[in-house]
Amino acid sequence: MGLVLGITGGIAAGKSTVSRLLAQRGAVVVSADQLARELVAPGRAALQRLVDCFGSAILQPDGQLDRAGLGALVFADTDRRRQLEAILHPAIASLSRRRLRQARRQAPLVVYEAPLLYEVGAEKRVDRVLTVTVDPAVQLQRLQRRDGSTVEEARRKVAAQMPQAEKARRADYVIDNSTDLAALQRQVAALWQRLQAEGLLADVRD
Repeated sequence: MGLVLGITGGIAAGKSTVSRLLAQRGAVVVSADQLARELVAPGRAALQRLVDCFGSAILQPDGQLDRAGLGALVFADTDRRRQLEAILHPAIASLSRRRLRQARRQAPLVVYEAPLLYEVGAEKRVDRVLTVTVDPAVQLQRLQRRDGSTVEEARRKVAAQMPQAEKARRADYVIDNSTDLAALQRQVAALWQRLQAEGLLADVRD
């Protein structure tokens, strides 16, 4: 059975890039964000619950969820964000447990990429946790560039999450992604070697 490594960190820290680099080494990646996308596809029960809660304005003309529009709505209102979480988080938890059980049989390392890993108690679903950190100034720059946000919007998104210092404190491993891809690749290689040295990358054929 493969090790399940939870990957978390602040917004725009580079969690997906780290997951991709681990996948290149043979890991199977399960993404909480991707599971959420599956759950809100047209015809799914979770999407209907969102429409019942937030109204049909959150839908695009083709019936797909307007993720950007919904995000803008909930980031500006703590109560609305909690309503969204109450609908999606239990569904993601159930689906993730099934996917992680399946993936354990396929690879020596399973990555569960979950931005809100600690916030929703999902650390209980994994064996070890890696937090990806980033310099706060770099984080704001990346977020503005990625989302086209103003600095105020970017700060509000960062503030809506658990401080990355707290996530790092609670994690088993920490990678700093404040510089360039080459530096990140070296840290991922070192992490893989450490997992091997600790005997955590078992042969899934055993």
